[in-house]
Amino acid sequence: MSTPFIRLMKQEGIREDVIRTFEAYYKMLVKGEKGLIKEEEISPPAEENLIDYQQIRQNSRSSMLKNTAVIKLNGGLGTSMGLSKAKSLLPVKNNLNFLDIISRQVLTLRSISGYDVPLLFMNSFSTEEDTLKYLEKYPDLGKQGLPLSFLQNKFPRIRQDNLMPYENKDKKLMWNPPGHGDIYTALGDLLEKMIMQGCRYAFVSNADNLGAIVDTSIPAYMEDNNIPFLMEVCLRSPMDKKGGHLCEDKFGQLLLREIAQCSDNDLPRFQDIEYYKYFNTNNLWIDLRALEWYIIANEGLLLLPLIVNPKIVEGTPVYQLETAMGSAISIFNNSKALIVPRERFAPVKKTNDLLALWSDAYDLNDMYQVVLKRGLEKPPVIELDEIYYGKIDDMQKRFSKGIPCLSGCKELKIYGDVSFGEGVICEGKTTLKASNPVFVQNCLLTGEVNFDMQRNFPQDKAGG
Repeated sequence: MSTPFIRLMKQEGIREDVIRTFEAYYKMLVKGEKGLIKEEEISPPAEENLIDYQQIRQNSRSSMLKNTAVIKLNGGLGTSMGLSKAKSLLPVKNNLNFLDIISRQVLTLRSISGYDVPLLFMNSFSTEEDTLKYLEKYPDLGKQGLPLSFLQNKFPRIRQDNLMPYENKDKKLMWNPPGHGDIYTALGDLLEKMIMQGCRYAFVSNADNLGAIVDTSIPAYMEDNNIPFLMEVCLRSPMDKKGGHLCEDKFGQLLLREIAQCSDNDLPRFQDIEYYKYFNTNNLWIDLRALEWYIIANEGLLLLPLIVNPKIVEGTPVYQLETAMGSAISIFNNSKALIVPRERFAPVKKTNDLLALWSDAYDLNDMYQVVLKRGLEKPPVIELDEIYYGKIDDMQKRFSKGIPCLSGCKELKIYGDVSFGEGVICEGKTTLKASNPVFVQNCLLTGEVNFDMQRNFPQDKAGG
């Protein structure tokens, strides 16, 4: 690796193993590797690599909690929703945010089981301060012998024209987060501390996925069947066709292929949800001893399939070197995929997802688990007008007086500027259209409702 990168990273105080990891990926880039996984090299996963969650979930063992740690990826700012603070500070349910709910889940687990289940957040430099300050309201969380957080690393951005460091007066723009695959390096010495404290398994998931709750039947199955790495996967739907899918190589080793690792020619097959049926939920279960052994055997490094992400930063084309943590499924022998129901995958990527959680379609149970309302098999499909609801401030303003009842709603689409008061019920498939600002309250909405055609609105009832 050229001296400028080493000098730059050392000036930032970046650990030696992180520099060596970047160096290995940089050499791949210089060789012309783009991290592509070719269609002819893979196939859908074989049955023996797949486990049915319904067949193992009855075999839960609460004793597994004494050696299971919970790790939440908490590096996102939610900038796509107009946020400048940690996304996990967003209110989600009953005036509680993601951090509240996650913290109370773990504290409840500890109280019921009697085991001190550790909770750790992998924060970015952007979320660390906000997160730790907020978690001060839960002093009992820190009584676990392990730090509440560890920091994601950063890699230098690389100019596309000469493969040299990208420079900018704003030093922050010179660096990129290396993807959540960095978790294995970011753990550093913390991995040994976790093992010494008795942690055998880690359940890793995104902080914005409240469907990711601890189920002891999973590490119990791993222990009984000597599985070092397990990925929770769901059946793909049309809206998942651009997400990473599960596959295997010619030797039967499971792989994760992200869209950035797919050539344009292979894209039609990549997006064929009937052929590649499963996507990665980013709920992972890891045998920490197996992880430690792998890192020791590989001279202190864990290198994953590379993702070369081209970007434009203030007019300059750059490369960002990234990895996905789920791609570690390819490096462990006997790694498996667990087919789970969609209820274990409820991330908040857009304000659409947030409205579903705010509504009565979801309940918060006494274990602080966000679950679908009794009797519902799936949440409503929500599509909000990006102009009026895309940013969180605009969204909160339009729902500040009330959240519509959605427990009987299969689909809600809103086109235009519609604000809600109390007593609004949406049923079945509902489409709302307005070319001028509209405020609705105390009404039933169903079918297609065009407010421009309604002269006297709000009414007691309205419908298509």
